[in-house]
Amino acid sequence: MMTRAHHLLAALCMASISAGAQAQVVRCTDVSTGKVTYTDGKCTGGAAAKEVEPRKTPEAIQQEREQAAEALARKQQRLQAENTAAETEAQRNAQRDRLRPTKSQDYARSPECARSRRNLDVVLSGSSGATYEQNLRAEAAQRQVDLDCLGPDGYTEVEKARAARPSAPAPVVVAPPYYPVRPHPVPAPTPTPAPKKFTQCNVFRCYDSQGNSTPR
Repeated sequence: MMTRAHHLLAALCMASISAGAQAQVVRCTDVSTGKVTYTDGKCTGGAAAKEVEPRKTPEAIQQEREQAAEALARKQQRLQAENTAAETEAQRNAQRDRLRPTKSQDYARSPECARSRRNLDVVLSGSSGATYEQNLRAEAAQRQVDLDCLGPDGYTEVEKARAARPSAPAPVVVAPPYYPVRPHPVPAPTPTPAPKKFTQCNVFRCYDSQGNSTPR
């Protein structure tokens, strides 16, 4: 519902953009009901008339138009400056929120940590022997537990410590000395001595052709 001030403002706006005869504003008050209306002409129905805005010259109207245009330009500049300041403040707040440390997350109680621990238990329980493939699976499962239960920052620190840890030396395999197989010489067979031929024998001994004696 428009008040009298609104009616007056509307009439003044119409006067600022109208020409010649439209520059006059008259307030009409109904005697019986007290209703107030505004017009740029004459009041009708026996209403009491009162001139609110006198008739203006074209020069005055042009001056008001220029003043209204200047006021509108200043208002637009002010609104633009306010919008720029609001955007700058919003960007500053967003940057401050990004730099603000967030609440630390309890990774050790997360579902991902529990799932990784169960997987590690399964891998370790299924390792019947320390083979190379089983060691790789256990190491991968342990790294997943570190990531899910410690978080990215904690996992990075663990990896740094693991990299700085001296690695176990590789086992040294000593090859046995090589001994070439050489064939053993086969001894020549011992010649069988020829039977002795005795040339002379007495009661006690026998003598051969070479003079050797043998008990009889």
